[in-house]
Amino acid sequence: MGHSGCGKSTLLNIVAGLSKPTRGGVLLEGREVKQPGPDRMMVFQNYSLLPWLSVRENIALAVDEVMGSRPSGERRAIVEQNIDMVGLRHAADKRPGKLSGGMKQRVAIARALAIRPKVLLLDEPFGALDALTRGGLQEQLMKICEETHATCIMVTHDVDEALLLSDRVVLLTNGPEAHIGQIVDVTLPRPRDRMEVVNHPSYYGLRSEILYFLNQQKRAKKRQAKPTAAISRNGLEKINLEIGFIPLTDCAPLVVAKEMGFFKKHGLEEVTLSREPNWKAVTEGIATQRLDAAQMVAGMPLALTLGIGGKAPLPVVTALVLARNGNAITLAKRFYHEGVRTADDFRAVVRQTPDKVHTLGMVHPGLHAQPHAALLAGRRRR
Repeated sequence: MGHSGCGKSTLLNIVAGLSKPTRGGVLLEGREVKQPGPDRMMVFQNYSLLPWLSVRENIALAVDEVMGSRPSGERRAIVEQNIDMVGLRHAADKRPGKLSGGMKQRVAIARALAIRPKVLLLDEPFGALDALTRGGLQEQLMKICEETHATCIMVTHDVDEALLLSDRVVLLTNGPEAHIGQIVDVTLPRPRDRMEVVNHPSYYGLRSEILYFLNQQKRAKKRQAKPTAAISRNGLEKINLEIGFIPLTDCAPLVVAKEMGFFKKHGLEEVTLSREPNWKAVTEGIATQRLDAAQMVAGMPLALTLGIGGKAPLPVVTALVLARNGNAITLAKRFYHEGVRTADDFRAVVRQTPDKVHTLGMVHPGLHAQPHAALLAGRRRR
């Protein structure tokens, strides 16, 4: 998902082998994609059916081309099986001109799946359909994917469609030079029913997270379109900033500065506070330069600069300490009931259970040896 011009269709074309990347590449099962192939099939928004062929003949065209070495009886059986799979037995001998939009799209999906692709690519396949037809095809697509175990990569502008169909929603920043801004894992249980999905406790939280990101990108696009004042007026390197934050107490100085107009008082024309879903998103925002600065816990600037976790070193500079000694190591309540009040008590409990592995969580891998103070950190510029 992403706003127009961020390269969604271009990415699909690169995976399909229809376009070549300027750098990097696509690997499918360890082999680089260099040209179109039957292991990847594309379903376009405009159906792309041959108007002089029937439903059966459109599907058979793909099957005969890819599976020409198989016996004709086997190929016919594959065609008939896919006609039944998309529920078009009654229209098998009709040409596209006599089919509705939803039926044409089902033919396109059947043609793509008939050759058993490893990856099914869908470029807004339901965008031009009415809501009722779209809902029926969405359910059919989920059923087909369950049966065929095909991997699907789909472009859509519909947030509800993304949450209903996908396991992961990849959100792209604005183009040109767009990149992955955030990946939202959709953990809603399968098989999915539209009404059950909407009523799931996590649904509206996930939906709000996606909409928040898309709205942020929309605002960023508007800011880029505005002519900026002369930067040299205040001797600043930059006057429009994107600052990431996590909604914790430590973000209070940033929120107060924004609400009280302190940023503008000191020459910053436009400061946007970008609410980030987790510390990983903060790290990625700084690394990709999507964020000019961000609220961080103490170990993160050090971890980024040192390249901890096998990452390339990314020098950052600590500009401002936002809070001190506001956090603590928090244990599960059961330890309290077991009499744990001090570090010695906890040590004793651990020693009494040598066969049990106790798991302690942390918010960022760079923090295990660092104090938990929140910092504002920005990428160092030359």
